[in-house]
Amino acid sequence: MGRESYWASDPSELLRAGEGFTLADVDPHSHPGFDGDKADGEKALAEGAAILAEQQELLFANSRGGDDERRVLLVLQAMDTAGKGGIVKHVMGAVDPQGVQLAAFKKPTDEELAHDFLWRIRKQAPSAGMIGVFDRSHYEDVLIGRVRELASPEEIERRYGAINDFERELTAAGTTVIKVMLHISLDEQKQRLAERLERPDKHWKFNPGDIDERLLFPKYQEAYQVAFDRTSTTDAPWYVIPANRKWYSRLAVQHLLIDALEAMNLEWPKADYDVEEQKARLAAS
Repeated sequence: MGRESYWASDPSELLRAGEGFTLADVDPHSHPGFDGDKADGEKALAEGAAILAEQQELLFANSRGGDDERRVLLVLQAMDTAGKGGIVKHVMGAVDPQGVQLAAFKKPTDEELAHDFLWRIRKQAPSAGMIGVFDRSHYEDVLIGRVRELASPEEIERRYGAINDFERELTAAGTTVIKVMLHISLDEQKQRLAERLERPDKHWKFNPGDIDERLLFPKYQEAYQVAFDRTSTTDAPWYVIPANRKWYSRLAVQHLLIDALEAMNLEWPKADYDVEEQKARLAAS
């Protein structure tokens, strides 16, 4: 049974935050479009890993062996414990690391705060042939910025427009932008935080501030809804992925990446030398 055999329908359309999308209607425990169970999902993920690795190598090779400027940017946003790290490890971990640009955006430094909020983001945009991954992103500035009132309402509104302009620039330059929100339930988050406190090998992942943010969960859901309404565009759509089941969220992100790369119709770059001549030279050397 192949990777695609488990999908009853294309998850891309089911997960897209299009017109009229409402976050509150999404069940974090669901697995849209996928007919199998966890074991099936893990098999499909393993099969997809080989496909993703080959597609990533094709993308990288075309940028090095030709003038192909295309690249991919995967934006990962979520509440704490929703599984961003698992996506990086279990999905992106299957490809050649030299073809991946990972940027994890933390609290901005004093230098970064002295510039426009997109200043630090622009520097991390992926170059040609690369798959860029933003572990948190420019959306922090309209999510935590809105919830924690770190900027005025007028400035937050300005940022939505600036984000749309920035992403339009990226797509015009050959970047396929895939924006993912991993949607976890409040109860599931509580269980995962409790596990981090119970296990000494997970203590390093726990931050007391996670509980403070958890208390603002409803406000964050509202902030995400506004972000979807303002910034889910045709060229840079949002995908909301139910994340209570880690196996499903990883599989769904992998599917989005493979779809994006396969849509490029990539082929191996042609040699710019006479292959037979070089074979003869090598044999005689």
